[in-house]
Amino acid sequence: MCAPSHSLNFSISHFLILSISQFLIFSFSQFLSSCDDYDTWTTSPDARLTLSSDTVAFDTVITGLGSSTRTLVLSNPGDKGLRITRAELAQGSESPFHVNIDGQYLYDGVGEDFEVRRKDSIYVRIEVKLPETDSDEITDYEDQLLLTLESGTRQQVILTASGMDVIVLRGETVTADRTLDARRPYLVYDSLVVAHGTTLTLPEGTTLMFHDATSLLVHGTLKAKGTLAHPVTFRGDRTDRMFPYLPYDNTPNRWGGIHFFGDSRDNELTQCDIHSGDYGIVCDSTDITDDTAPLLLLSNSVIHNVGGRGLSLTHCRTQSTGTQISNTLGECVYIMGGAHTFVHCTIAQFYPLSAKRGDALYIANTEGETYRHIYWCYFLNCVITGYADDVIMGNIFETDESPCDYLFQNSLLRTVVSDDAVRFRNVLYDIPDSLELTAEHHFRLFDTHAFLYDFTPDSLSAIRSLADPAYARLFPVDRRGYSRLADGAPDAGAYEGQYQ
Repeated sequence: MCAPSHSLNFSISHFLILSISQFLIFSFSQFLSSCDDYDTWTTSPDARLTLSSDTVAFDTVITGLGSSTRTLVLSNPGDKGLRITRAELAQGSESPFHVNIDGQYLYDGVGEDFEVRRKDSIYVRIEVKLPETDSDEITDYEDQLLLTLESGTRQQVILTASGMDVIVLRGETVTADRTLDARRPYLVYDSLVVAHGTTLTLPEGTTLMFHDATSLLVHGTLKAKGTLAHPVTFRGDRTDRMFPYLPYDNTPNRWGGIHFFGDSRDNELTQCDIHSGDYGIVCDSTDITDDTAPLLLLSNSVIHNVGGRGLSLTHCRTQSTGTQISNTLGECVYIMGGAHTFVHCTIAQFYPLSAKRGDALYIANTEGETYRHIYWCYFLNCVITGYADDVIMGNIFETDESPCDYLFQNSLLRTVVSDDAVRFRNVLYDIPDSLELTAEHHFRLFDTHAFLYDFTPDSLSAIRSLADPAYARLFPVDRRGYSRLADGAPDAGAYEGQYQ
């Protein structure tokens, strides 16, 4: 009885093993068949790769330095694989472009045997390093990436770049009066220092491009003499883009900023563009009683899009006219004591990258145990506004023996209504629901996607005709060169609206 039962069990087990083996063999053959289908390649001349772009264009690149990396995607939409038998740069080893296809670098500008399976893609990484040409002009470069398929079909991608020669200043201190040559941009590493008793002059058209965290540190005197057609520019050294629509130059924290120390005097910045730094301008405490040498005269300039304070003034004497100070993570204007006059300035706090942005204006004479007397602080024909319901804050302590002289006149203010008719004269309060148009709607352009702003007043804005003509006559031309007096009713702020 035991033996037959044992034989029967063995037979059943053997049958099961054979069945499972046959199933596995069948499944494996089907898998191999599907792999064969997957690995089928075509040599049809009609089969082509889909390119994510037929042109890869680099922004202006500083010569002698490597660029950022551009990515090109080669896709195969067909049901069979495609082989690239040869990929080459038309200029071969002489090309300034450097290409890596699917992890393989094109040495001497040539590579072979790349595969793009059906319904799949591979990536092409492209960089460029342009030679220095000792030229004051922008130099254009072009090459072609040529792809030859197994069928003999050829596809090409145009590669373009523009090269800009610069003058490198590395850890330099100006110890004797010096005027820079504006014919080429300057690339600044390790900060540029102006020593005490020394004047650095920047003529119209000068561009200073600062590397990460690099600043302009002024112990002496800075004379930046820009014009409407050729401003003096302070910016970072990134010339590429964060996204296709957004240049790094439109974003903050690309470099440090401009710092005027307490031993600095008699600085003048006219038609200057200061943007995308960690901060804009910092002015340390100075001797205010010296009427012959204020720390800073700032006119018809822009401080925009910085990662700290825009204009930070601590117990010094300054004058700002026709100037835009806008979109800062910290306060646009920070005042701790001193003597300051603002005429026809636009102070606009619409920083787009954080809801914890600072005020448009912070004015105080007390910070902790420290007291800084406010000799005067005047805002005449100005615009002070922003996203928040109240963008003007402060901490002012005064007594009958020590009054503070401050004034807002003929200005648009986004703050609570004051009952102080002496210090708030003919002002228009830009508070929610009090005007038909408020906040950003006062201005011509707000593109928060690409960080592009135009603070010219909109044709329906209450900024129009708000200014006092008496002060406008002192500064009759706005930041863009338009007359404030042409229509007899000047606008508040740095810009005069032009509407026919």
